[in-house]
Amino acid sequence: MKASKIAYKPIGMALGAASGVVAGGLFKQVWKVVGHDEDAPDATDEDRGWQEILLAATLQGAIFAAVKAAVDRGGATAVRRLTGTWPG
Repeated sequence: MKASKIAYKPIGMALGAASGVVAGGLFKQVWKVVGHDEDAPDATDEDRGWQEILLAATLQGAIFAAVKAAVDRGGATAVRRLTGTWPG
């Protein structure tokens, strides 16, 4: 394994945790608009229908994946600018 890849591991983990927090907040804001409710449904929420449960899960997954990809790509680009090598 390349040294740059090993050195990037802790940075990547920190960025991953930060992206989870950002994605969670973004999902809450999107759900307030889309779901017309303060809280997104849980999969076991008896009072919510299948359509609402699956829509919430799909939106949450898409938002988390997009934010993670953007943060990972931005972090790798920043490392390349600083060190001259791509960490991945």
